Amino acid sequence: MILEFRTYRLKPGSTADFLRVMGEESIPLLESAGLRVIDYGRSLVAEDGREEAYLIRAFTSLEEHERQEREFYGSEAWLKGPREDIVSRIESYHTIVIETSEAAVATLRRA
Repeated sequence: MILEFRTYRLKPGSTADFLRVMGEESIPLLESAGLRVIDYGRSLVAEDGREEAYLIRAFTSLEEHERQEREFYGSEAWLKGPREDIVSRIESYHTIVIETSEAAVATLRRA
């Protein structure tokens, strides 16, 4: 399994709206496109006092990761959907991709 951790440094005061749009629009859209969302939310620690959030997704391979991301982020559903409401609140983001077991992925899944 491939596990992707994405962290977002958010613009001041935008965390609540970012997480609302993520939960109500972006996550359902990701899942309807076949992407496996494991968890998302607010970081418990704000580095340098900055607001931060995260998204964790799982893929069966690096090739699937690349294909699904390319197709999703190029889709009309994303581009004409929640994209602007998400992107406009992000100051920067960072992604880490690791290889792990299905058991580890299951452990991380939000109940």
